Amino acid sequence: MNTLQELGQKAVTAKYEVQKLSTEKKKRALKAVAKALIAESGEILKANEVDLKNGEEKGMNSGLLDRLRLSDTRITAMADGLVQITQLPDPIGEVLETIERPNGLHIEKVRVPLGVIGIIYESRPNVTADAFGLCFMSGNAVILKGGSDAIHSNKAITDVIRKALETEGVTADAILLIESTDREITREFMRMKQYVDVLIPRGGAGLIRSVVENSTIPVIETGTGNCHIFVDESADFTKAIPIIINAKTQRIGVCNACESLVIHEAVKDKLLPLLAKALKKKNVEIRGDEKVQQVIDCVPATEEDYGTEYLDYIISMKTVASVEEAIAHINKYNTKHSEAIITENMVNAEKFLNEVDAACVYVNASTRFTDGSQFGFGAEIGISTQMLHARGPMGLRELTSYKYTIKGNGQIRD
Repeated sequence: MNTLQELGQKAVTAKYEVQKLSTEKKKRALKAVAKALIAESGEILKANEVDLKNGEEKGMNSGLLDRLRLSDTRITAMADGLVQITQLPDPIGEVLETIERPNGLHIEKVRVPLGVIGIIYESRPNVTADAFGLCFMSGNAVILKGGSDAIHSNKAITDVIRKALETEGVTADAILLIESTDREITREFMRMKQYVDVLIPRGGAGLIRSVVENSTIPVIETGTGNCHIFVDESADFTKAIPIIINAKTQRIGVCNACESLVIHEAVKDKLLPLLAKALKKKNVEIRGDEKVQQVIDCVPATEEDYGTEYLDYIISMKTVASVEEAIAHINKYNTKHSEAIITENMVNAEKFLNEVDAACVYVNASTRFTDGSQFGFGAEIGISTQMLHARGPMGLRELTSYKYTIKGNGQIRD
């Protein structure tokens, strides 16, 4: 097994090789990886079964098991994501700005790779392929540190990718996996600033907080998803109820699932019985404030409930008297991920879009669309909830920086 320093050195060497690859070479390699993932799906699923069995024995909840679980369909989706990436414009070399100076200097601002990207993530083996594809197409090398719960799956996927790259004459070290599950190794990885140009955590609140607080490497912070849907007084229930059910129950263990409802008190008496019936069919536990409790049978909500990302069949409900109160509540408790309003009042819709502080804000649509593939990015490295450099689903452009190239003809500075 390679030491962290050896992995770092390999990644630095690989990043310069990957940066020199032509667009067509990168596309051919990604298509080869996609084919290999499908061809080797049986081996990947065998490895995943080991991880799932271990997770069940540890008492992992259903939401986390769902994140961990692979299937033929999900492996095909991973492969399709890589193919979609090849259909996107290559950002590298794009001229962002041109400046002509009076002294004759010609200055261009040109998009370039970040370099070596480190990614620390939890029990989502699909991230292994997604992260590789986006990093590779944007000219970067990547070092991956997955969670111990998915170690067998991550190893299997990485092995398939590395073999496919070698077949295409591309350095296999474009992707490197830290196989140790020792937490001290993770902490050491966070301090490898001499090798890693940027670190991206992808997982729960604890993981993200640990990376932000302990890393000496610049961090792009991806966020947990305490996502809200506000049902305004003008909401069309035929839209609202299906959107809520989709956002809450289509997949419970994902960061763009709805965890909390904010309901205008003018519609609570008509909406709540219908909504409670629909949620009951999906076995969703409701935790509501006093006004919600007056209309339907539910668990009393606490202050903690409003700030909780459940990743489970639980949803909190809060009643408000206005769109202003809804916005204030959401901005107080959200994680700046994805928020939605259901309304037929376009003035309120625009107010919500403009004043809610989140990476993605929706009108009359499910929060589940906050996803790189749904936005047309092919895949995503994560959902950034910070304000600097990248925000929302992070695709190819978000994994680049820029440099200035200056052409002269003998100019010297006075």
